[in-house]
Amino acid sequence: MRQARVEEWMLLEGETLNKLRLNSPPGGWFPALQDLSWSIAESNLPYADLFFSPHLERIYVYTTWSWDYVPLGTLSTLASAISSLPTSSLERIWVNAGGQATPWAHFKDSFSSFILRCGPSFTEYDSPIPLSNEALDHLIQLPHLRAWRIHGPPPTYHTSSLPFVFPPLGELTLGEGAARGWLPLLGRLEGGASTAQCVTPLSKAKELLKFLNVEDVSGINVGASFVSTIQCFRNLVRLGVWVYCRGEEASGECIFKLNNDNVAELVMALN
Repeated sequence: MRQARVEEWMLLEGETLNKLRLNSPPGGWFPALQDLSWSIAESNLPYADLFFSPHLERIYVYTTWSWDYVPLGTLSTLASAISSLPTSSLERIWVNAGGQATPWAHFKDSFSSFILRCGPSFTEYDSPIPLSNEALDHLIQLPHLRAWRIHGPPPTYHTSSLPFVFPPLGELTLGEGAARGWLPLLGRLEGGASTAQCVTPLSKAKELLKFLNVEDVSGINVGASFVSTIQCFRNLVRLGVWVYCRGEEASGECIFKLNNDNVAELVMALN
């Protein structure tokens, strides 16, 4: 079996679970599993690891829980399960357990530990769970990271002894809460760290980035400075900017000031 889907309605009695554990063959029940979709539920948490395989390449995690009523013990069990996810062959992790009440901070340590075990095979990251600065440094330095959906702000400081070099992404998505911090950072990386050889922390990303999606521009002045930051990615094939503005006077809303000249400047800058 190469693909499995663990649904929230799947139920196993305790005796069945014990039999599965006691009679697990060498390498587990699914030794060749490559693709795991896991809908988290209290009912399947106790045996989720039975679907883990050292050959897992893609992991999709989601839930329909109402997080306001999830017991602390269940959160700890889930954190432990996350810590034990295999990473030796992992290429992609996608987490969607949405809702403003989701206690992401509870999983920061376990998920950071998980990311720190990811190796050069890893290529795509999409998770709203916060990472430690050490784990974020590790993620950024993975040599084949090509797609990254960022959900939160950048770290307040950089812990690595190596220079901050943005990964050679082909696709970057700035999700909710990300653009306000990351767009100014991208501008600083490009404008303040150039050398005589025109090498900057964004050099690889400028060459390889094809798809840029900015999903949330609240709190951003979408004007000339916005264009200035975006236009350094001259090989873009697709640019998506999602704007939901109700006017400059609306507290916390974006300020949209792009005009025809700004758009023409951006088009001319892109190949």
